[in-house]
Amino acid sequence: MKKITLLIAIFFTFFSFAEVSQAEKSVLISLYNSTNGSAWTTKWNLSQPVATWYGVAIENDKVIGLDLSNNNLKGTLPSDLGGLKNVRAINFFKNELTGEIPTSIGELNSLVSLNLSFNKLEGSIPESISKASNLVSLELFMNGLTGSIPNSISNLQKLELLSLYNNQLTGELPTAIYNLKSIKVLQLNSNKFSGILSPEVANLKNLESLVLFDNNLVGTIPFELERLSNLKEMNVSYNNFNGFVSRGLAEKDTFKMTMVNEQGVATTLSVYTEKDKAIVNEE
Repeated sequence: MKKITLLIAIFFTFFSFAEVSQAEKSVLISLYNSTNGSAWTTKWNLSQPVATWYGVAIENDKVIGLDLSNNNLKGTLPSDLGGLKNVRAINFFKNELTGEIPTSIGELNSLVSLNLSFNKLEGSIPESISKASNLVSLELFMNGLTGSIPNSISNLQKLELLSLYNNQLTGELPTAIYNLKSIKVLQLNSNKFSGILSPEVANLKNLESLVLFDNNLVGTIPFELERLSNLKEMNVSYNNFNGFVSRGLAEKDTFKMTMVNEQGVATTLSVYTEKDKAIVNEE
């Protein structure tokens, strides 16, 4: 009788913990330890089944989602985060994560949504992120990211939302940006991007929102933007653009095409309705 009772106890213990593999559980514990889990707002009881852990979504015995937004995560993301092979959504919005985005993020082939925004992440956007080819939403805004946007980002052909605003990103907008055929929302404002906005922006047929304000972009605003029939809103002000602009584009811009010239003086692109052209008037 004692033997049967023991076997039943072993069976139910195994069953209760069998919903997640040991490999995935190890990654979660690594995350807990590297982000000071004992100080989280809502903690995990590591002695309980993973299915009971706050913010962990499980389907068919696999971790498919992590939502630990606004949960006082402090520390770095573990290098083995890529071990969550089946995860579709990761949301670590509004915590105090530091360090760099681990390169293993590119191993998450099932990942559809990644939100690491409103943290204190540093370093560059890893090239490896382009391997997460099922990404639809990538949000890294309000961090301290530096460097340029990797050219390999063009591999993310399902991407609809790219939000990188309020970082320290530099360099020219790569040609790769204009190859994101599915992109609907492109938010690159409040960085240090330079160079021109290429006429190739017309390739982004599905674009609905274009936000580039507060950078160092130069040259003229491409009239090719007029071809984007889905474009509902844009903000390209507070750059160093000059020259002419169409009436239609001027009307879409949130700050009415307010620019900054080489002398640091605010300028506006005033529209001539007769010929649908504009010239720069210094204020």
